[in-house]
Amino acid sequence: MNADGRYAPSPSGPLHVGNLRTALLAWLFARSQGAKFRLRIEDLDPQRSRLEHEAGQLADLRALGLDWDGPVVRQSERRERHRQALEQLPTYPCWCTRAEIREAARAPHGGEVPYPGTCRRRKDGPGRPAAIRLDAQRASVRFTDRLHGHKEATVDDFVLWRKDDVPSYNLAVTVDDADTGIGEVVRGEDLLQTTPRQVLLQRLLGFETPSYAHVPLVLGADGRRLAKRDGDPGASPQWMAESLGLAEPGESVTPELLLSRFDPLGWRP
Repeated sequence: MNADGRYAPSPSGPLHVGNLRTALLAWLFARSQGAKFRLRIEDLDPQRSRLEHEAGQLADLRALGLDWDGPVVRQSERRERHRQALEQLPTYPCWCTRAEIREAARAPHGGEVPYPGTCRRRKDGPGRPAAIRLDAQRASVRFTDRLHGHKEATVDDFVLWRKDDVPSYNLAVTVDDADTGIGEVVRGEDLLQTTPRQVLLQRLLGFETPSYAHVPLVLGADGRRLAKRDGDPGASPQWMAESLGLAEPGESVTPELLLSRFDPLGWRP
């Protein structure tokens, strides 16, 4: 498997410090190994995606000195490819609401719960739009993360295609990573929980599984995630380089300097 990497923001708002730091790390992992770096815009949600946000995000990445190979890929332009992949998978329609799923799983206090399989054997629904779920058969999945080590999980019947006729994040990201030859996925650790589902899809679709590195989120002094970058002094390349242990205070920071000091095998947060 190659070391080609990618960064894949959603154009639903400005990039904040954590987004930019993750982008820098993904770029460093790829470029330090002489690999390609791709940029993908995850604009599946038409209600939240805005062209002005996309333009601002690209400008922010360029301001950091980050470059990418090939054209920018937009998920919204790949719906037919996502649907082709959907048709290769074992699936069934699901008419359940979130409230019904929580009730069936007896988990009334919020958060996502494993789908209990209510619609797996149903032949017809109540006349409302249906989502499409993977018939996962409670598959067991194992993978290794660079930072989190060996992980194992049982995968539930998760949604592949939403009720509003939009591909799910897990389906789209799995297909797009495979089609663009991504061999190294570097992203925030808040997405670690989605990885078993993507690894299972890779197995079912005959894709190679890339290497994963789920990096820590940027938190404020109060322990919460930092929000929008506007007005936040942490958004500077200098701050990010120092936070990664790649620059001394006051040192002039360039992409070349960071590449010369970054070791993808030895880096730890």
